Amino acid sequence: MDYGKFKYEAAQKAKEARRNQANTVLKEVRFRLKIDDHDYETKLKRAVGFLSSGDKVKAMIQFRGREQSRPELGLKLLQKFAEDVAEYGTAENRPKLDGRNMVMIVAPIRNKSEAKAEQNARRNQQKEAARAAKQAGKAGAENAEAPATTKEN
Repeated sequence: MDYGKFKYEAAQKAKEARRNQANTVLKEVRFRLKIDDHDYETKLKRAVGFLSSGDKVKAMIQFRGREQSRPELGLKLLQKFAEDVAEYGTAENRPKLDGRNMVMIVAPIRNKSEAKAEQNARRNQQKEAARAAKQAGKAGAENAEAPATTKEN
């Protein structure tokens, strides 16, 4: 075997391995104890997006003033959050109070490389569909360019 060819193939394999390897990033979603339903849904969507792309999510509740004397409400909110994202991730640890904040980390079910591979496959599929539509459009445009015979008065 040619050494240059071997070296090239090894470099290609290493490049592909680097492309598929991805580090898990810790993303953060912050809540307040008196969060409105719509705001909660918005934060939930962001967290689901992070989890489906393979990132960990750190859910944090900030307590202010008298809210600090009611940590059980924060615990209840974080447990509700964990139940809502259970389809996409699992809670790594129980919610814990850290000063004025209560923190819980949710790990994704799928790892980052699987999510990235699925995203690349979906992107390639969309490119193929766009290419096929473009080809169909060209064929239709060529037929439309044929001169039409009309009578003029």
